[in-house]
Amino acid sequence: MKLITKEGLKKLEEELNERQGKIRQEIARAIKEAKEQGDLSENAEYSEAKRQQSENESKIAILESMIKNSQIVEDSGSTDGFVRIGSDVGVKFNNKEVTFHIVGASEADPSNYRISNESPLGKALLGKKKGDVTKVETPTGAVKYSILSVK
Repeated sequence: MKLITKEGLKKLEEELNERQGKIRQEIARAIKEAKEQGDLSENAEYSEAKRQQSENESKIAILESMIKNSQIVEDSGSTDGFVRIGSDVGVKFNNKEVTFHIVGASEADPSNYRISNESPLGKALLGKKKGDVTKVETPTGAVKYSILSVK
């Protein structure tokens, strides 16, 4: 089972609904229009539409599996101060202060400071509290993270 937040599950479900509805319909329309052009053996529009159809159906299967095999992490409203999935964690490292949001693997977006609970940094932060220090091995060496806040 993969852990996921309610917000992450909602996004997966929205994408699944869009792919099963709107995107499927658009592709079906493109296939129909391409078929009406005649000879399919040399019809680039038909080939492209069939490729898009295959890609969309594969993505639908992946999303269905992700949703089926996900366990929602409930926000218990706990104020125990420990880092868990759903926490916003303020850290200091290399003289920089950053706030990370800990999420399930399917929701990770490091460029927006959403880090997976399965990533090396996510694993290192889980279970820690304000004032703790943890080290994470990176390709360039160990980096020390001081936890400034947990919300």
